[in-house]
Amino acid sequence: MAKVKIKPLADRVLIESAAAEEKTAGGIIIPDTAKEKPQKGTVMAVGPGKKDEPMTVKVGDIVLYGKYSGTEITIDGRNYLIMRESDIVAII
Repeated sequence: MAKVKIKPLADRVLIESAAAEEKTAGGIIIPDTAKEKPQKGTVMAVGPGKKDEPMTVKVGDIVLYGKYSGTEITIDGRNYLIMRESDIVAII
């Protein structure tokens, strides 16, 4: 896991998305235009939380999040999502 030079504020989390599926379960190769946006990723950085709400995720957790959650950003040539902890639906 690469160290990132960004510190999210408040209840925000920086996530590196998992790669999109290349094949279906039956072995059919999915073209780039038909790939779905991944809904799973690894937590790379965590903000300090809010005064009355401590953070429940930590760096290294694999999480599931909503399909259209977060804001896409690029840092050092790598793509990440930054979102509120409340957009995360589960820790795997």
